[in-house]
Amino acid sequence: MIRLLLAAGISLIVSLVGTRYLIDALKRLRIGQPIREDGPQGHMIKAGTPTMGGAAIVIGALAGYVISDLYRGIYTRTGIFVILSIAGAGFVGFLDDWLKVTRERNLGLNKRMKILGLLVVASGYAIAMLRFTNVHTELSFTRWDSIGIDLGPWLWFLVAVLMMLGTTNAVNLTDGLDGLAAGSAILGFMAFLVIGFWQFRHPGIYDVSHAQDLAVVASAMLGACIGFLWWNAAPAQIFMGDTGSLAIGAGFAALALSTNTILLLPILGGLFVMETSSVIIQIGYFKITKGKRVFRMAPIHHHFELDGAKPGWPETTVIIRFWILAGLSVAIGLGLFYADFIGTGLSE
Repeated sequence: MIRLLLAAGISLIVSLVGTRYLIDALKRLRIGQPIREDGPQGHMIKAGTPTMGGAAIVIGALAGYVISDLYRGIYTRTGIFVILSIAGAGFVGFLDDWLKVTRERNLGLNKRMKILGLLVVASGYAIAMLRFTNVHTELSFTRWDSIGIDLGPWLWFLVAVLMMLGTTNAVNLTDGLDGLAAGSAILGFMAFLVIGFWQFRHPGIYDVSHAQDLAVVASAMLGACIGFLWWNAAPAQIFMGDTGSLAIGAGFAALALSTNTILLLPILGGLFVMETSSVIIQIGYFKITKGKRVFRMAPIHHHFELDGAKPGWPETTVIIRFWILAGLSVAIGLGLFYADFIGTGLSE
């Protein structure tokens, strides 16, 4: 328990203080976020807001994980692979953000290069887990044997790569309003903190290697996101950029794969699924109907900001209501996780 508190506290402080200095440094260098011209017009006033704040999240999480493990902890392969996947995806996002600000337009890495970078990170994580840990290759819901379908190493590898690509993209799409992605991520990492600690306390049921260390990683990401949200809350003084959104998405995917909660992740991250689905529906319907739209604008959080010729919901209203949806998703996911635990009959 002390390690979990240390990880959260250290990462929070590093992220909180680091983001403050990062804001000042980026302002001095005049490094600001270009805003999409086809986005809501009310967002144009945000042009020039410092970006790449996700670097503080990654550095804070790394500091929390490394330092907390010095207290009666043992660095585990599983924990190291998860935290490295977070850092790797964050680096891909950093390159994308850097190109955006240096070119002074909302275009960074092209899609092919970004996907290639994430493929390298995802493949590296999956290969490392298969070769150097005892990860189960079953298709899992709440525990490794909850479904009883063994994917085998090759199919598990494919699922791992697709999950990491999907979750990084989902969090990236959600990061469109001040504090929306960071606040939702806090709830998600809180869920994995609970799951990791619960699995550590009941090894006979879950058989997760290094579950305690996975809880430490989740705790470190939780604290780092809280520290960043202090400055990112509306009106944001800094944006996380792809540096933060890709790192957070990779963290979710890696934790779900490592804790054998593959199919539980879409429920825990229901808000991210909704945001991604809205984009898929919008694009598909637009192509099928040759120009018609389901939503006023996608992702769906922009839909609620617009109301035809009249203003829609205020940005803070959208953010808070979407946080509530994220919280409900986490509550349902943890409820299913606990219900399965009771159903095993081994909890008594």
